[in-house]
Amino acid sequence: MLSLNQIAVDHGALRALWEVSLEVRTGECVGLLGANGAGKSTTMGAIIGLYPLAAGNMTYAGITHTGRSTSENVAAGIALVPEGRRLFTQMSVRDNLVMGAYTPSARQAVEQSLEKIYALFPILKDKQQQFAGELSGGQQQMVAIGRALMSQPKLLLLDEPFIGVAPLLVDEIIVALRTIGQQGVTMLLVEQNIHRALSFVQRAYVIENGRTVLDGEAAQLLAHPEFSKKFLGLE
Repeated sequence: MLSLNQIAVDHGALRALWEVSLEVRTGECVGLLGANGAGKSTTMGAIIGLYPLAAGNMTYAGITHTGRSTSENVAAGIALVPEGRRLFTQMSVRDNLVMGAYTPSARQAVEQSLEKIYALFPILKDKQQQFAGELSGGQQQMVAIGRALMSQPKLLLLDEPFIGVAPLLVDEIIVALRTIGQQGVTMLLVEQNIHRALSFVQRAYVIENGRTVLDGEAAQLLAHPEFSKKFLGLE
């Protein structure tokens, strides 16, 4: 479904990504792992169209993906749940969710999409008229995921979805994400908690200093002799 071939991204005069390559096949949940500053969020931003490529290329659904705008990518079926959620805190939960349905096809199915999200996260239906800023961190993350789902994506990009979320709600969100995957949505997950990530994804890529340095199935990575120590700074 998605292929990145040695992409590079510059932030002004600084190069943030040098050579990142990865592949996400239809129906998979793939992890993107690495330390702070490794380039994970920049990679997600490049995929969704926030950052232009300085080198390399991308394909999505068999079509050249390089150079598309964010709105074009969303219309093509890609949605991003950004790090930090970035909700409209003085708008209601429902209004935040509806903001995700801005493509023509999504606007035609707002009520149906809302019901699907409320089935995934029942607490959001109870709090749909409450300001998003009044919710707990975990509930806000549910809103962020729901907002992305309102665009009816085929590929869901999740950038650190468990930061600031209480453990019980992390478990609830993981159950919902598994359901989303079973419904046919392909996922690319950025996560720093290694064991949590590898218990959820089928395969993962590790990036270090803007380069892909390792990839494999979850069990293979956990068994890799240098994986924890060298690539993620864990003993």
